[in-house]
Amino acid sequence: MTSDLASFYQKQLLDDCVPFWFPRAVDTEHGGFLHCFDGDGTLVDSDKSVWAQGRMSWMLLVLYQELERRPEWLEWAEGGLRFLEEKCTDPSDGRMYFHVTREGAPIRKRRYAYSESFAAIAFAAHASATGDARSADKARGWFDFFTDWNFTPGRMPAKFTETRPLTGLGPRMITLVTAQELELRLGRAPETTAWIDRCLEEIETLFVKPDLEVVMETVAPDGSISDHFDGRTLNPGHAIEGAWFIMEEARRRDDSRLVKLGCDMLDWMWRRGWDAEHGGLFYFRDVFDKPVQEYWHTMKFWWPHDEALIATLIAHKLTGEPRYLAMHEECRAWAFSKFGDPGHGEWFGYLHQDGRPSSTLKGSLWKSFFHHPRALHLCATLAAAPGD
Repeated sequence: MTSDLASFYQKQLLDDCVPFWFPRAVDTEHGGFLHCFDGDGTLVDSDKSVWAQGRMSWMLLVLYQELERRPEWLEWAEGGLRFLEEKCTDPSDGRMYFHVTREGAPIRKRRYAYSESFAAIAFAAHASATGDARSADKARGWFDFFTDWNFTPGRMPAKFTETRPLTGLGPRMITLVTAQELELRLGRAPETTAWIDRCLEEIETLFVKPDLEVVMETVAPDGSISDHFDGRTLNPGHAIEGAWFIMEEARRRDDSRLVKLGCDMLDWMWRRGWDAEHGGLFYFRDVFDKPVQEYWHTMKFWWPHDEALIATLIAHKLTGEPRYLAMHEECRAWAFSKFGDPGHGEWFGYLHQDGRPSSTLKGSLWKSFFHHPRALHLCATLAAAPGD
């Protein structure tokens, strides 16, 4: 890889992405982060996603540790953590909300627990950045809460009846990457390593289907495919994100078998997801190429392209295969030309199939300072690393 590629991503991060979000995202009145912004940075909605409070705090702390120790990045992140602690937890059961008002009054709490996983990585990054032992304890506590809620039978209210139960890739992916973050920031521990091992095994045995060359989004509890709309739906970007989590673990362990698993997942889901006519990754596909029920299935969302940029670069780094760098360049050229906004910075979130923006939103309850800056920072780091 070249220094030019590293410089490209570094410039996109520091000159295009970060200035769009900061300092406008910092809520100096009520604490935490605002993040629902129009294309020009105008605030569209003052409500706050609890996911965003953890994710944005984590991202700022990673940049503070790995890029530059700017005091404002630490200060803003600590403000996000305070808002999480003071406003985002339901005292009745200890769970975090999903959606609150600007002041922190609860609006919505979902059945699944992902707010807690993002709180865990944020507190772990804070502990690593500052040496605060209390933050380390909070990180481990939220991780334990998250895994208990997601994996203890009967703890989480069921999404479906027992008539046709399904289990999802998402909890395994997020547990894997959250445990990896805790081990990176706090050190290896038997508990987190055990969760990593379990998730690697369950992703491979339940969701990865070599005979079909596909990664399922949901399966029956025994790993079989439910031949119905919900059971057949694929999310290529999500599987590609999971692929690089596995490749990252392969890199840490120097494990060639995990390299192959991650690369297979990337290859299969790239073929399933890449739009040969217009470019970019479709949001949903059907495992048997039947019609997809969700009406936005042909749209192009920002985050799968960020994940594909990371995955293809890691795959190239681990294997040295030129085709992965070619895939990366194809995705980079398409994504930055379609999602990018030279006038105001950052990426639009949502495109039609042909690459036209479907709206001017750059921030929402789902899109914040997370997927895109994470991709820019990781790609800059990968491109700059020696060894090619």
